[in-house]
Amino acid sequence: MKNYAKLQNGSDIRGVALPGKDPVNLDEAAAKDLSRAFALWLSEKLNKDAGELLIAVGRDSRISGPQLSDWVCEGLRSCGARALNCGMCSTPAMFMACRFPEIKADGSIMITASHLPMERNGFKYFTAEGGLDKPDITALIKLAEAGAAPEKLMKPFEGEVKLPAGSSLMELYTAHLRRVICDGLKASEKDMPLKGLKVAVDAGNGAGGFFAKAVLEPLGADCSGSRYLEPDGSFPNHQPNPENAAAMDAICEAVKSSGADLGIIFDTDVDRASAVDSRGEPISRNEIVALAAVLASEGHPGTTMVTDSITSTQLHDFLEKDLGLKHLRFQRGYKNVINKGLALNAEGTDCQLAIETSGHAALKENYFLDDGAYLATKIVVKAAQLKAEGRFIEHCIASLKKPLEAAEFRLPLLAEDFAPYADKVLEGLKAAVESGSIPGFSLELPNYEGIRINADGAHGDGWLLIRKSLHEPLMPVNIESNQPGGINTIKAALAEQLKAYTELDSSKLK
Repeated sequence: MKNYAKLQNGSDIRGVALPGKDPVNLDEAAAKDLSRAFALWLSEKLNKDAGELLIAVGRDSRISGPQLSDWVCEGLRSCGARALNCGMCSTPAMFMACRFPEIKADGSIMITASHLPMERNGFKYFTAEGGLDKPDITALIKLAEAGAAPEKLMKPFEGEVKLPAGSSLMELYTAHLRRVICDGLKASEKDMPLKGLKVAVDAGNGAGGFFAKAVLEPLGADCSGSRYLEPDGSFPNHQPNPENAAAMDAICEAVKSSGADLGIIFDTDVDRASAVDSRGEPISRNEIVALAAVLASEGHPGTTMVTDSITSTQLHDFLEKDLGLKHLRFQRGYKNVINKGLALNAEGTDCQLAIETSGHAALKENYFLDDGAYLATKIVVKAAQLKAEGRFIEHCIASLKKPLEAAEFRLPLLAEDFAPYADKVLEGLKAAVESGSIPGFSLELPNYEGIRINADGAHGDGWLLIRKSLHEPLMPVNIESNQPGGINTIKAALAEQLKAYTELDSSKLK
């Protein structure tokens, strides 16, 4: 028996692929065992022999990607499956490999660890239905640990699967995005519909440089202000992450210095994106949610938008009062948000967008796939339409108000069995608020994750959310306030309540 359980990160596999401060655990054996397990899992799900399966494999720009890709393909071929090595791709493109009629893969594997440090890597798995969920990954790990059942395996597949000459997955995918732009602007590619639009793209040396070179520029856009488009898995300039302050500073400066109309920034594997307006101001977190909602709601009045749990009160008001939409503030975790959107539609409630403040945006019109390049494409279409009217993208969210102060704290849990202890903290805090023992505090209802508390004008004029981390022994705390010094007032009241919990380190609140 092998032990791969520590490689599970929710609905992904993530581990250490290069030697450094932590030992390598995403090695050749793990890559091959997990790939064979995916082939077996897919064989059973689709009721196909392994020898009938076509599985596409792609990677981002990480240094360990080529070697892992070879091992994954070898693992698939060793049990009879046909492996299509797609080279460097984006995560959304790997899902589309299961959808494009030119490929119609039975499943796909993306080799990525999103924005994590360069020595990390991992696997994301897809079928034509979407990405695998947490229970699916648990099942894969159990299969990999036990070894694939011999009766399900075929003789090794010999040879290499290739697409027709002159085509590749990324050529199909970028052509798909160009069609979305042309359809949105009611033009053809030869019309050069983006001529006169200046867009700065920051790919952070990840896999997203194609968006400038193969999507925007062929349609006439000026992308001369773009930065870090060349893939480099050492990430020498900044972390490829729209939530990273240095990364956002870089794209904001690029927009200002180049005089661009718009800025776009991606994470490493391009399933997340944020934007920058014509003034060089970031459109991220609550702002990217608001902008995505504007775009997704066009033609869908009153639709429901699902967001994660840390969205602001001001965003809620913008969605419901300014746009006339319904807002369901749900849970952290992009799969949680997406699955809730899918469930609402299955129940008969129209939901056009499921989005996290991290930049994971999944639109109903696009298979509920969290696709940063698709969101960016929709933003570019809107920017081009507005420019023709003498306006800019910031016009779309001009009425969105912002909190005066915002902060996040991550409180370590010291208890060995930390999850039950976190539940104890949440239950105690909820009881204290319900009893009225914390002046000015009241519960926000309905609430689907942790405890969300409103503070009145005399006690901070804002809100806080305290919850359990999805994967770590931590309790994240988000606080926003609409008055100077309000965060200090709110966190002081919270710290007073938490001091009774000795196995929760709340010192960061002091």
